Amino acid sequence: MLVTIVIFVMAGLAEIGGGYLIWLWLREGKSIYLGLAGGFGLVLYGIIATFQTFPTFGRVYAAYGGVFIVLSVLWGWGIDKKTPDLYDWIGAAICLVGVSVILWGPRQ
Repeated sequence: MLVTIVIFVMAGLAEIGGGYLIWLWLREGKSIYLGLAGGFGLVLYGIIATFQTFPTFGRVYAAYGGVFIVLSVLWGWGIDKKTPDLYDWIGAAICLVGVSVILWGPRQ
């Protein structure tokens, strides 16, 4: 389970970080080199996610979606300095419950 979490976090940081760098380039007029680094981060995200041991693409990406939401809330708090409110935390917790059901629910 620890490996699963580490891979999800690494993929999330690559995706959110890559998207953020592209945001800085296109929306805030920063250097194109940030945009290129962001593109590299997004490619890296696509590669990292394939290291999950779960056999189906859809299940891995569905579960990752919940992790992405939680990491996005934390990114906004740490990088954008936007403090999450109660509803951000409740929504993030609901997403983690959903991730747990998707990944570890009993299968037939």
